Amino acid sequence: MSETKLNWRWWAAATLFIFGFAGLYTGVGLSERPELESAGWLTRAYYALGFFVVGGLDVGTPKGGPWWGQTLLWIAYFGAPLLTASAVIDAVVQVLTPDRSRLRGIANHTIIYGSGRLTTSYLRLLKRSGTATQVVVVDSNWDPVREQELAQKFDAITVVGNLTHRYLLQQLRLTRAHRVLLLGDNDFQAFEAATRILEIAPSLTNKVVLHCHNLRFSRAAQSTALSKKCEIFNTYNMAAKGFVHSNLMEHFKRTTARDAVVIAGFGRFGQSVLEELQNIATQDIAHVAVIDIDAKRRIMVAEEQQRIGTTYQRSIFQGDISHPLVWGSLAEKIDLSIAEPTVILGTGKEQDNLRTALWVKQRYPNARVFTRTNDISEFALAVGREHDLRSISITQLVEDHVPPRWLN
Repeated sequence: MSETKLNWRWWAAATLFIFGFAGLYTGVGLSERPELESAGWLTRAYYALGFFVVGGLDVGTPKGGPWWGQTLLWIAYFGAPLLTASAVIDAVVQVLTPDRSRLRGIANHTIIYGSGRLTTSYLRLLKRSGTATQVVVVDSNWDPVREQELAQKFDAITVVGNLTHRYLLQQLRLTRAHRVLLLGDNDFQAFEAATRILEIAPSLTNKVVLHCHNLRFSRAAQSTALSKKCEIFNTYNMAAKGFVHSNLMEHFKRTTARDAVVIAGFGRFGQSVLEELQNIATQDIAHVAVIDIDAKRRIMVAEEQQRIGTTYQRSIFQGDISHPLVWGSLAEKIDLSIAEPTVILGTGKEQDNLRTALWVKQRYPNARVFTRTNDISEFALAVGREHDLRSISITQLVEDHVPPRWLN
């Protein structure tokens, strides 16, 4: 039950009690309780409280006394049991639909669409920051265990629904919300929801955070008016930028010669790493080698929206990152035994990344080798400590580089 509802019922209950007590105290009698005419004020107060349970069913109807006293007593006769009944009905509704009921009267809340890993990361950061805000998590398909986890661990209100439906948007009290994060799996649906949200609540301008899985679509959307009203991001892009700044730049500045970089795996993470290197570190790089099973096409896709390789040499090797022939071809172009080259095993296949990283480190002990995992892996971290590898987690990188303003 919301605080507003609670206050309203308490005020109504107090008013009805005063009416009932005042009616009895003015000399109005009860047809089934003649002894009440000579009773003290405490007895009259007791009977006035009883109206909330049984009304006047066991005490009879008002008689005698002034007309206005009878009027007050009749109001208490009808109002008290009705108030009790409404409270019981509201309690039953809350038991049957607890989360929907909690939305009534909610304000200054944070709304999240999607219940995946990204939502968990954000809720973990929000809890760690100590920000006092009620969180509402909406998803169209809930796993029961997942729903229970978010409700119990983060005290989130969980709601089933689609954020493109206007009825649900109205129920979420958008005009009183503090922030909205669209962290679902459907990019187009997220942009549609953002458009409708800002139509209903223009006050949320620059307070809508939208995750876009597809980097090409994300870059294309930067030219739309919507991109000026909300913050669009991609987890791999955010992780890659954080990785370059926190793991690579210091090494580049420390080494005297320009560095060689091998990006093994050129998906969203690898493309974003190269993009960030292109933005801030071209003067520190001599040669970039890209390895991927679909390297040529992905390079063409990346070049479609960004200019790649102007001040450094670039080599492309198409094939599996764990295939010895690929590394043999790379060795003909770049001598990884010289200086401290950077090798990034960044595919979405964690096992292949780690196995290849061990092989590369064994063959080129001078190299700085990074192996990517999605979630934080204690196993990969332990292997890294044993063999001087650097394990990087997409989840950890994102959590480390979420803008503080998203948590305020």
